[in-house]
This record gives sequence, C-alpha cells and structure tokens, in this order.
Amino acid sequence: MTQTIGYARVSTDDQDCSIQEDALRAAGADVIRSEKMSGTTTEGRAELDTVLNFLREGDTLLVTRIDRLARSLLDLENLVKALTDKGAHLKATEQPIDTSTPAGRAFLQMLGVFAEFETAIRKERQLEGIAKAKARGIYKGRKPSVPVDEVKRLKAEGIGASAIAKQLGIARSSVYEALKVG
Repeated sequence: MTQTIGYARVSTDDQDCSIQEDALRAAGADVIRSEKMSGTTTEGRAELDTVLNFLREGDTLLVTRIDRLARSLLDLENLVKALTDKGAHLKATEQPIDTSTPAGRAFLQMLGVFAEFETAIRKERQLEGIAKAKARGIYKGRKPSVPVDEVKRLKAEGIGASAIAKQLGIARSSVYEALKVG
C-alpha cells in the first residue's frame, strides 16, 4: 500500500506551518511532518530525515512548493535522487511538479534553478545592506555568543577549558577560540 507523505517547513519560530499543512491535507497527504528550520541546507532537518527514511517504493513526498524542501539546486537534486533510488516520487500542490512524469521532472529542475538564484540574490542584498550600514558606522554585527571576558577570567582563576565550557554552557572549542581573542 503506497502512501502520500506531506512535508511542511517554515524558516523561523514566528512563522506557522498550518497553511501548508491544510493544503497538504486537502491534496491527500496521509501523514504530515512539519518543522521550523532554515531551508538553506538539509542538514539538521530531523523531520525531513524522518520522512526520507519512512518513504517506500511507490510512495509520494508531497510539498506545497519546492522551496519548502530545498533552496539549493544541489540539495534539491540530492533529495530527488534519494527519492528516485527508493522508487518514490515528489509532488507539489502549488507547482506542476510530479517526478513520476517527464514534464514534472523538467519543471522541477527549472524551479530548482530559480530557487537557488533567489537565495543568491537575497544573500547579495543582505551583504549590500551590511556594507552600507558599516559605511555609515551603524552596523554592529551579530552579538557575540561567547562571553570572552568571562572565559578569560575563569581561565585566569585556573579553571580548565572543559570546566569553563560546562559552566558557561558553550563548546570547549569556543573556550579555546575565546582565549585566542586578543
């Protein structure tokens, strides 16, 4: 018995998957998995991993749009290959994508190129904005995630890197990096 497994994804905690989930349900998804993770990589996306591990031959992975699945052409190609290797297919509710057909595969590849292009343009605009803010002297950058002064103080007290890391809730490698900061 084949299944249609829906996958919904949003990028930030203040976003909601419910619209995607409703669309997937309406399109016939038997099971829906959702997560709040960036789409710029497939790394660390536990729900996507669960779906990919669960899919069997003849099953369909259903998304609303391919940008919910991947933002890079390489990630998209790797995901489609993983599906194809299992004998499963990919469909999208808002785009004419169905990898069980030649036309659907061609359209998927075209959209994948555009999704990657969109990501590159967004990154370029972000870098331009940062450069302008730096030129005006108003760019502060990301707040440091490691309290360098605190790491140095604890080290001066004779506390070892592992103990510092545990006490501050940071990685031991972060302790060593903080100690390099002059």
